[in-house]
Amino acid sequence: MHTRATVVITILLASVLTTAGLAAAEPGHNTLTKQEAADGWILLFDGATTFGWENHGDAKWKVVDGALVCEEGGRGWLGTTTAFADFVLKCQYRISAKGNSGVFFRAKRQTDQPWVDGYEMQICDHKERDATGSIVGRIRAKYPGGKVVTTVEKWQDVEIRAEGDHIQVTLNGIKAVDGRDGTFGRGHVGVQRHDPDMKIAFRDIKLKPLSTQSVFNGKDLTGWEILPGLRSKCSVKPGGVLNVYSGHGQIATVGQWADFVLQLEIMTGGQHENSGVFFRAEPGKKWQGYESQIYNRWRDGDRTKPKDYGTGGIYNRQPVRKVYSNDREWFTMTVVAHGRHIATWVNGNQAADWTDTRPPNRNPRRGYRAEPGVILFQGHDKTASLSFRNIRVVEYPKAAAK
Repeated sequence: MHTRATVVITILLASVLTTAGLAAAEPGHNTLTKQEAADGWILLFDGATTFGWENHGDAKWKVVDGALVCEEGGRGWLGTTTAFADFVLKCQYRISAKGNSGVFFRAKRQTDQPWVDGYEMQICDHKERDATGSIVGRIRAKYPGGKVVTTVEKWQDVEIRAEGDHIQVTLNGIKAVDGRDGTFGRGHVGVQRHDPDMKIAFRDIKLKPLSTQSVFNGKDLTGWEILPGLRSKCSVKPGGVLNVYSGHGQIATVGQWADFVLQLEIMTGGQHENSGVFFRAEPGKKWQGYESQIYNRWRDGDRTKPKDYGTGGIYNRQPVRKVYSNDREWFTMTVVAHGRHIATWVNGNQAADWTDTRPPNRNPRRGYRAEPGVILFQGHDKTASLSFRNIRVVEYPKAAAK
């Protein structure tokens, strides 16, 4: 039996829970599955901070309930500090009625006009020209029946695929754009607030680099060089695994890259093993180049307190904000080097975001190196055994795709 008091309490509790539900972030957003991470997807927005983003203009962005939200200030855009070239980008957005916004890609980092110095996927349901989904000023969206397939004030699904000069946009599962434009080959991703008195929100912003090519055939060491005179040994194990073990040494690619995306899987064979992924390194030099650290260890039981820079940290430059990987488990690492800017992701989570402001030097241990260099894996401790697989790299094109 329900007494009147019980009913009143139940109603009040339901009201509180409903209000709390509106205020709290919805579960299951701004995350990747293990399979997505293994497939090369990375999160551009972590759902809690603006790490990896920078503000341009007068718009005031904040994180609310797991979304990037802007409803104050003037016009502006929020852009990634990292540049990308070929990719698939997915996100969700929610816009107020009569709102005007957009998703930028391959945009110049420091610009007040990213729709001019890059591409803009339009978000503006009330415009007939360059309707939602269009690449502003370049490729118009076309929908079945000629009607926009989105709805204001509800979450909408976006997918942008940019591969060379081929650009495709899908909105809520419906293809809106499938065309070609080769004006821009690389640049930054961004989200826009165009007009005052409007609200725009974005979440689940994730990206998968495209066009990467394998640099390890999984059968032998073709395309790789072992630095002679050192202790470490290198071998190929079943399942296409490159193993580095037995002490100090290294194995390096024959190929060289300057601005690139590197993606691979790594596993340590024991607890607290130490190694590193080096890049832009001079061939034939021991442990030279920028280093993305491999060290799954932290202090006081707190993963936000990495030891010795932590896995994904830029060694001697910037520690990770959190250790996202574990020993004796395969984890993914993504390294993006573009000019002076270097960023890393571990298991799809951004771990480091660093800009090299030092004077130029051939050795990145001493200064900024822009020139191409080899990628190498480090043998560090005599008892350590490091495994690497699915090693893929792509060099960035010039600013223009043509």
